[in-house]
Amino acid sequence: MTAPPVIDVPLREGLRIGGETVHRDRVIEVRYPYTGEVIATVPKATIDDVKRAFRVARQYKPTLTRHERYKILMRAGEIIATRKDALARLITLESGLCLKDTLYEVGRASDVLLFAANQALVDDGQVFSCDLTHHGKQRKVYTLREPLQGVISAITPFNHPLNQVIHKVAPSVATNNRMVLKPTEKTPLAALALADILYEAGLPPPMLQVVTGDPGEIADEMLTNADVDLVTFTGGVPIGKYIAAKAVYKRTVLELGGNDPLIVMDDADLDKAAELAASGSYKNSGQRCTAVKRILVHEKVAGAFTEALLARTKAWTYGDPLDPTVDMGTVIDEKAALHFEGLVNEAVTMGARLLHGNVRRGASYSPTLLDRVHPDMPLVKFETFGPVSPVITFKDRDDAIRIVNGTAFGLSSGLCTNRLDDITYFVRHLVVGSVNVWEVPGYRLELTPFGGIKDSGLGYKEGVQEAMKSFTNTKTYSLPW
Repeated sequence: MTAPPVIDVPLREGLRIGGETVHRDRVIEVRYPYTGEVIATVPKATIDDVKRAFRVARQYKPTLTRHERYKILMRAGEIIATRKDALARLITLESGLCLKDTLYEVGRASDVLLFAANQALVDDGQVFSCDLTHHGKQRKVYTLREPLQGVISAITPFNHPLNQVIHKVAPSVATNNRMVLKPTEKTPLAALALADILYEAGLPPPMLQVVTGDPGEIADEMLTNADVDLVTFTGGVPIGKYIAAKAVYKRTVLELGGNDPLIVMDDADLDKAAELAASGSYKNSGQRCTAVKRILVHEKVAGAFTEALLARTKAWTYGDPLDPTVDMGTVIDEKAALHFEGLVNEAVTMGARLLHGNVRRGASYSPTLLDRVHPDMPLVKFETFGPVSPVITFKDRDDAIRIVNGTAFGLSSGLCTNRLDDITYFVRHLVVGSVNVWEVPGYRLELTPFGGIKDSGLGYKEGVQEAMKSFTNTKTYSLPW
């Protein structure tokens, strides 16, 4: 250990509902995955707490002007920038992600607030002239976007404890909505810290309330409460489908799993491609829906590419997440690490070749590289949410497309080639939400549309602009001039 697991960010006691603190004897322990030590406790909310939070939110009528929303979001970004190191350490302690990754995440959070603040100033109306056809009139039709009548229910996962939260919270604030947020019980601390920063920046507490608790106890209330208009969820496919069925007549925005490929064609710069493969596989301990989960390499260059990736995999350091020189911390818990170890062992028994890694100690799991992987192996047929690089060879671009499209997922992809005909062909034929040429599948701006299809989501996009559209109702009116 380079330092004891001490939290530098003040954490509130009790639940804060509508600006009032509610104390509960029941708590949930938050553990540091690297050592298993308890670093904090958070309240274990009851169903009545959740109902009260939604009731308070529904009864509150936001009156913030666009400029006031802009100022709150910008001020929150300034506060986060001044507390960058402390917030990164907080995320590391609750998630096991290394400081390199959590410092980057805090920087991304500031970007989200900046984009949301500026989008709050954008006039979102349209104007249509009505004399466009022979039976038209001298009128104009106008549109405007209004906040939802009800409350937004937001549920977030463990893999980006701050960024996944802020991608829901910032657009909600920018559109003058009210939100009740339930972060995962595994990593709730960053969400609580963000809420307190927004309050400090001037946000009225009824516009954002955070409830922490056991999902088995309170999750259904987050989906079925009568005051909820929209449920926004990021997480696994089974839970996403459960939400879609349970929420019934409510809008749902579901950002689910991914099985994202990096495709390496035979004309690719192999060193550059290997660098993308390593960073795409191992950053954030491989725990991203857009991480590189499958590496498809043209058979002509598979040997040379794999050697280049092996060198980078061996050089990728892992261990103590609080060591600022370490490239990778732990995964979220020992159960997850055991799962990855089992999938890799299974792939080896099915004919894959382990080239490096598959070393586990508690929640610590090494960067791992395999080749001779077949597309039907569970390791690559389903989403492996950890730092594993499975290399699959293909014969030509149609073979690669068949493999990519052969799973239930359709989130994102990366492509390494300089041939324009191949680029346009892959863009047309890959059944995914995005294609990044000479970048990892996860590349995006916080402003741009993001999301997948098939089991990766319903096709509704996230990203600040798209989330703001989802979080509003369009009203149309016409005038005789």
